[in-house]
Amino acid sequence: MARARGTSARTTGPSVETRARIVEATLETIKTEGMLGASARAIARTGGFNQASIYYHFGSINEAVIAAIEHMSHEQLARYEVLLGGVTSLPDLVRVAADLHREDVESGTIHVLSQVTAAASSDEVFAAQLGEVIRPWVATVERALRRVLGDSPLGAALPIEELANAVSALFLGIELLGRLVPDGAESERLFSAIEGIARLVDLFLQSPLAGLVAPGTDAR
Repeated sequence: MARARGTSARTTGPSVETRARIVEATLETIKTEGMLGASARAIARTGGFNQASIYYHFGSINEAVIAAIEHMSHEQLARYEVLLGGVTSLPDLVRVAADLHREDVESGTIHVLSQVTAAASSDEVFAAQLGEVIRPWVATVERALRRVLGDSPLGAALPIEELANAVSALFLGIELLGRLVPDGAESERLFSAIEGIARLVDLFLQSPLAGLVAPGTDAR
């Protein structure tokens, strides 16, 4: 849902602690009530502060949401970098992604991202801000794909940057699908299917047939 944008966010103020409380309350409110329910009144009620504090420190609800997503991203991205940095094959990459997705679903991280992404669809400025926050996540996926595919024929043939965007979109999309099957079975089956495909691709890369893929082929 588009929000009216206020004045520029306060970057200075007497209370860093208050800003932190607003950020945490914004995240918690989105987790429990979604973006539609994340009003200034609801956020203030969650955090136990005056709703005027939100506008004083951030200027608008959107700015508070972006600050909350940035905070969440900084905490999660470090873990992603470590775990994805250790993968050496496509099946490993899928297994790590499945574990991270499971953790993010349980913590509410993916739910928050999907809610905020949906809200950004009706606000170009908000969408651009959110895109800047999401960009490092996509870059992390891209680095993992480049490392796994390496100098293989597929690495040369596939548009890795676009593939990283597709994988990132799939990561969010699985959460939306999973919400239709609350027990999480659909998500597990989907990751299992993707891992099976990854195993076949991995076997292909190790076979003589891989050499038949001409380097530089435009797969788009």
